[in-house]
Amino acid sequence: MSATPLASVLFVCVHNAGRSQMAAGFLSHLAGDRIEVRSAGSIPGEQVNPAAVEAMREVGVDIARRQPKLLTTEAVQASDYVITMGCGDACPVFPGKKYLDWALEDPAGKGVESVRPIRDEIKARVENLISEFDARPEA
Repeated sequence: MSATPLASVLFVCVHNAGRSQMAAGFLSHLAGDRIEVRSAGSIPGEQVNPAAVEAMREVGVDIARRQPKLLTTEAVQASDYVITMGCGDACPVFPGKKYLDWALEDPAGKGVESVRPIRDEIKARVENLISEFDARPEA
């Protein structure tokens, strides 16, 4: 494992309670310390979505102790990649950052049965992202 992360990724959604928390959980779980992971929301919720927590627990990823965080300019500036999931225009844009928008259904208000397909889509996208990082030539 390298001492310096391959990249820094910020996942952003509106409430930082479902999609961005699941994505951050998967990236931390699958990449370990190879990639620096952050998540935030433009209007953070009170807690992480219980259905998202349960859906992630089912696949061995614990996000139960995470807390929604407010999106800050500093978090964007400190990240190489900013991956948005429905935060609209609330995300500040800085030159030199790579921005991706993942169109994913919002799990808010849904039961765990409805969150599972969203979780699985997020996992597939995170795995693809890790593959992209691993395929990049060393600087």
